[in-house]
Amino acid sequence: MKSGKLVLGCAVMALTIAAGAAASEIYRWVDAEGNVHYGDRPSGEATEQRLELTYARTDGSAVEKRVQNRLDAQSARAEARAEREKADQEAAKEAETAAEQQKACESARARLETYRASRRLYTADENGERVYLDDEERQAATRKIQEQIAEFCN
Repeated sequence: MKSGKLVLGCAVMALTIAAGAAASEIYRWVDAEGNVHYGDRPSGEATEQRLELTYARTDGSAVEKRVQNRLDAQSARAEARAEREKADQEAAKEAETAAEQQKACESARARLETYRASRRLYTADENGERVYLDDEERQAATRKIQEQIAEFCN
């Protein structure tokens, strides 16, 4: 009894599949207003054409390869984007460092000009009072500023 039901079930499936294959006819026609229509049954219009359809089975391994290729390309693009962002960040950091160095250079040059233009230089002690530099201290301060200029101004 069970084998009979199995055979009957297989027969019904085979007929369903065969009917689906037979129903794969598509018709195209243009109505009186010039609109194009498509259908799976003949319309009886004079402009009706039966379209020949063909199909091929999908190759599962080819699909997997295409999907894998897309995933690989996507990850490669993400890596390239991350590398560009990292390079942009490094370039911005270098530009910031260069700007700071340029500012320090300008400051040191301005200080050297002040040292050269001033008759007397002084520093403030811990009480906030001025302590004037003698000639040796003034030359040492000038040398120190020149070293800073050499360091900051390439």
